[in-house]
Amino acid sequence: MSNNRSESASAPTRRHFLSVAVKSAVLIPMAGMGMARMAVAADLPHLSPSDPTAKALSYVEVASESKSSAYKAGDACDNCALYQGDRKADWGPCAVFPGKDVSAKGWCTSYVKMS
Repeated sequence: MSNNRSESASAPTRRHFLSVAVKSAVLIPMAGMGMARMAVAADLPHLSPSDPTAKALSYVEVASESKSSAYKAGDACDNCALYQGDRKADWGPCAVFPGKDVSAKGWCTSYVKMS
C-alpha cells in the first residue's frame, strides 16, 4: 500500500513538470520571435521618394504634397490597409515596400482605404 501512495504522490509532480516543460518549449521561442521582430522593425531604413519603386507608385512622404490625380484629401499611409506599422508612429512598414519603413503621413498610388 505504501508503494501505491508514493506512485500517486509523484504522478501530479510529473504531470506538472511536463505541463511546464511543454508550455516553456512553446512560449520561449515565441517571445524570442517577438523581440526579433521588434528589433527588425526598428532597424528598417526609411523609404526614399527617389527609390525606383517609390517613384513608380508616386510615393510622397507628406500625402498633401502628392501631385497624383488619384490622391484624395485625408488619404495617408496611417489609414491605409497596407500599412503594417503602429498607427501612432511616424514611420512603419508597408506591404508594398518590404524591408523599408514609410512615412505614416505619406501616400502612394497603392493606397487602399481601411474598412
